[in-house]
Amino acid sequence: MESRRPPPSPLVDSYVVPGDVVLDLSEMTNQTIKLGTGLRQECDTIQATSAGMLRLSKPNKYWVESSQKRYIPSVEDTVLGIVVDTKPDNFVVDIKGPNLAFLPVLAFEGGTRRNIPKFEIGTLIYARVVKANSIMNPELSCMDVTGKAAEFGELKGGYVFDSSTGMSRMLLSSPTCPVLEALGKKLSFEIAVGLNGRVWVNAPAADTVILVSNAIMRSESLSGIKQRAMVENLLERLS
Repeated sequence: MESRRPPPSPLVDSYVVPGDVVLDLSEMTNQTIKLGTGLRQECDTIQATSAGMLRLSKPNKYWVESSQKRYIPSVEDTVLGIVVDTKPDNFVVDIKGPNLAFLPVLAFEGGTRRNIPKFEIGTLIYARVVKANSIMNPELSCMDVTGKAAEFGELKGGYVFDSSTGMSRMLLSSPTCPVLEALGKKLSFEIAVGLNGRVWVNAPAADTVILVSNAIMRSESLSGIKQRAMVENLLERLS
């Protein structure tokens, strides 16, 4: 396989609508493209299936970013799920998708039948999507690709709230988005963001949790400059 990377789509960071051709695969040989939410392959082309901004995560993963509540699972997405049922072989988890997801009881680092986690209904889980298609329930794992727990697993305490999927991607973007950068300079807190439009915030002080959550929820429609100004305003009220 050739080592050179495929050239990026000229539509990256542009608005696309369903049916738009974002990549012509006939012009690309021996190259792998990863598709995320809002895209599908049609013969020798990659086409948009939803409206939004075409995004590229280097080297080669594309998705359509749209500010919507509805989430369509995609392999390798990190999600925040809520346990809604337990079965002998799986935890049943709500990830805000069209179907409930299954989290196998052994999908944890060092998982065996002797040390199955005891999750109650309502438990918040940070997990990775490992299987996803339109006709089956998504499958989750609380391990990274090396089989380690990494940051995955149960999230205890804190506050969880819903966001749009576009907001979630903004919070996970690199470099750090302005609202999180401004908050991180002044406050100590933990955050976990699911690409399924859920955000978890925890901190030693309840006032900090409330401020950080409010700042994030207010930031989606603001420019970077306005996000920083909004954070400064909230911090002044806290002091």
